[in-house]
Amino acid sequence: MTSRCRSSLDVVITIQHPAHVHFFRNIIKGLKSAGHDIWLFARHKDVTEELLQAYDLPYTILAGEAESLSQLVGMQLQYEWRLYRAARQINPDVMMSIGGVAVSHVAPLVGAKSIIFIDNEDVMSNYASTPFADVVCTPQRFESDYGEKHVRYPGYHELAYLHPDEFEPNLTLLAAHGVDPDDRFCVVRFVGWNAHHDVGEGGFSADGRRRLISRLAEHGQVYITSESPLPAWFDKFRLPVSADVIHDLLYYANVYIGDSQTMATEASVLGTPAIRSNSFAEGSDMSNFRELEQRYDLLFSTSDEIEATEQAVRWFRNPHSKSKWNQKRRALIEDKINVTQFVIELVDNEVTKEVVVA
Repeated sequence: MTSRCRSSLDVVITIQHPAHVHFFRNIIKGLKSAGHDIWLFARHKDVTEELLQAYDLPYTILAGEAESLSQLVGMQLQYEWRLYRAARQINPDVMMSIGGVAVSHVAPLVGAKSIIFIDNEDVMSNYASTPFADVVCTPQRFESDYGEKHVRYPGYHELAYLHPDEFEPNLTLLAAHGVDPDDRFCVVRFVGWNAHHDVGEGGFSADGRRRLISRLAEHGQVYITSESPLPAWFDKFRLPVSADVIHDLLYYANVYIGDSQTMATEASVLGTPAIRSNSFAEGSDMSNFRELEQRYDLLFSTSDEIEATEQAVRWFRNPHSKSKWNQKRRALIEDKINVTQFVIELVDNEVTKEVVVA
């Protein structure tokens, strides 16, 4: 019997969300540089395709975006079937994904090793993916335990693309979009709340969104990015940059506030004062947000949108907030790793460690 082992690997990666493009884009570059072949599959969501095209990442769309829970089930089945058919043609050595429901189901059917990455704790999708995965990677302080297959690392997903080794903010890009980083400005993010892990959850109300923007606009420029459509009143605050420049904008912002989970972490690891307001912040919050708030003092989380608004205004008005957060960020970076390099090494260690057995 011979196990598969060769220097060049066929690697399938699936993308379910724009943030996954950021997570994998430098990993893909590194794997390609090592001589591996990458096959990228995605589902349509928000600016996912815009990002894939901006980073020149060839991809195949397998499914669209579900608008209800019943549609989500059907869409997931369609997504997994199409992924299975494509993977059968590729015969991959490894399949990777964030969340990993489809990958963990399809990989054993095509003889591939599955590596999944999770940072959402205690969500139903984890029960559909982790039992079938070969390797489950989570941030170090993740509370669930997946046994021998569980690999914990000192970092967050966002440090795959925002670690200083992987990201250098570009003033020229901002200037090209008409943004002066010397001006005081804040970034606001509203999400759509239609993902499978968002069922029953929510963020800023319609009135809360308008109140937030009105209060912030009294003290500087406001830039909004939103998954869901907004009334015409918000048009003058629309994001001035393309999706691939959002992190440059976020780095130079004086404050970030929104109901997004991902962008709250992104702002925090970039050293931008960050406020996160959604129903997830009630009760027992996820370990990464608790760590960012309690250990590093980089994030403020609350389910109260009025409290969140007032905190954002206080930080926005304070001319010293940004410099204080840059100091806090240095402490975090000293404790964390470059997640891109971790994943590249993990693929080699987990897949190429197999030996030929006669």
